[in-house]
This record gives sequence, structure tokens and C-alpha cells, in this order.
Amino acid sequence: MLSTGALRAHLLETRLAGEVATTREQSLRSYRLFAAGDPRVTLGLDPEWAWAERDLIALMADKCGVSADPAQVTGPDVIDPELTLAGLDAFADRLGEAAGRRAPVLFGTGHPHRLLGFYADLADALSAAGCPVLTPAQGRCVDITTRFGVRTYNLVYVRRVALLREPGTREHGGNAGAHTHSPLPVRVALAGVAAARGPLPELVVGDHGWVCGAGQLGIDAIGLADVNDPALFVGEAEGRVSLAVPVDDAVRSDCYRPLTRYVLNRACLSQ
Repeated sequence: MLSTGALRAHLLETRLAGEVATTREQSLRSYRLFAAGDPRVTLGLDPEWAWAERDLIALMADKCGVSADPAQVTGPDVIDPELTLAGLDAFADRLGEAAGRRAPVLFGTGHPHRLLGFYADLADALSAAGCPVLTPAQGRCVDITTRFGVRTYNLVYVRRVALLREPGTREHGGNAGAHTHSPLPVRVALAGVAAARGPLPELVVGDHGWVCGAGQLGIDAIGLADVNDPALFVGEAEGRVSLAVPVDDAVRSDCYRPLTRYVLNRACLSQ
């Protein structure tokens, strides 16, 4: 088993927590855009409360450990590793609860290059524990508005984790899938469940729009979130996202393997 101390050291060494690659300037820009209601950063969440930039800084200081001083506007941002560890403990507990009742679960990621392996290993473990891991709307088209205009992607599943991929491409040459913040993929997936009259997921696990989009629709949703993704933490504060774990979501994919081992051990799902 990976000890808490060893995982803390790993978080700091790989910059998953502690001083992270995201800059203070990037975080503050995201907070300003969220306060303005920009859909690129609201990620499918429709906030019930009015969130000014100063409110978001205070929230992110509490949830992630960033500086609470609005006058600090430059330099690297930070994530308190103790908050990450506490979040991973709660994340593992939620997975253990889902496994205990063999709940239907849906996995999806907007960060397939980085986080696909993390979610796929969790999906394997939950499936082995008897949870139906859902793969609805396989191959369905999803139109995403980008800065280059509307682009069409396909919803695909790799090891039972949903992601977007450009039509006509396969997983080769480093093409793991498309990076997206959009909530449209989870909406398409849930519409596919409804059309097939299958069981709805009792838990959605992922990031970005997968978590916020599901939470906005009233589905239990948990996932990972970086310091420049305030929507997940706002959703948690407002009670629509069940859990957001603060962690850098864009480091090398192999850096997340110790997190997988830690979570599965705590959830009693190690195989």
C-alpha cells in the first residue's frame, strides 16, 4: 500500500500539488471569465449565486489553497497537498460506496492525454466489483463550438471511459482524443441512456464538463479539478457537484498511477 506520506511526497515531486504549472495569471483570468458567465469556464454549470472575482479567489483559497490575496497577480499558483489528500480520501470513499451497492457508473474525460489511464483503471475496478460501467451513445456526433468555429467530434469509449475524437481517426500516433471543457458530451451520453431505456448512472466520474454537466442535471458527480477550473468548486459549494479534488490535471499521465493505487486501496477495490 502507498502511505499518505509517500503520496504527499509524490504530489510535491511531480507538481500535482504544491507549486503547480498553472500560473496565478491563468487562474485569475479564469475567475474573471467565470464571474462574467463565460461558458468556456462555467463548463455547463448555471450558478445559483452571484460570484465576483473576489468571491472566487476566497473560494479557491479555501478549496485548493491558492493565495487569498487579490493583490497577488503573478507567479506560479499553488495547491495545498493536504487538501488534495483529503479530497482523494473522500473520492475513494465515494467509489467504495458505489461499489458496495453495485451502482451504475459513467466515466468521461476532457483530458484524455493525461487522465484516461487514471479513470480507466478505476472503471476496471468498479466493473470487477459488480458495477455496470455504462458506455451509452457510442459513436454519436457532438458539435463543439471552438475558437475556430463549430467542430464535429465523435463520442467514443476507450476502456469504458468516454472521450471525444475527431471523425475518421483512431487511437494511434498519440491521438488519445480531444481536450475539451464542454458539457455537451455528458448530455449526449445521458440522452443515449434515456433513448435506450437503460439504467441511468448513479455516479458520474470525470472532469471539466463531465462533472459540471452531470451535476447541473442532478446526477451525483465527482472528479479532479485544477486551480483554473473554478466551476467544479463552485458546483461543490452550491451543492450540485458532490466532490472536486484539487490537483493539477495536465502533468504526465504516468504521474497519476500512484493516485490510482492509493484510491483503490482506500476503497478496498485493489485487484
